[in-house]
Amino acid sequence: MAHKINEECINCGACEPACPVEAISEKGEFRVIDAEKCTDCGACVDQCPVDAIKTE
Repeated sequence: MAHKINEECINCGACEPACPVEAISEKGEFRVIDAEKCTDCGACVDQCPVDAIKTE
């Protein structure tokens, strides 16, 4: 089950470098997680200052 970034994302970019498989990228005004690449490690969750990353 991949993680997903919800609409609370402030596009700060804190999550992107935390992802060991580079599944996070910027898309418009938000960051998105590629479900195909996400290994569900949760490394990004702790980095999000607004708690915008949830399990899908």
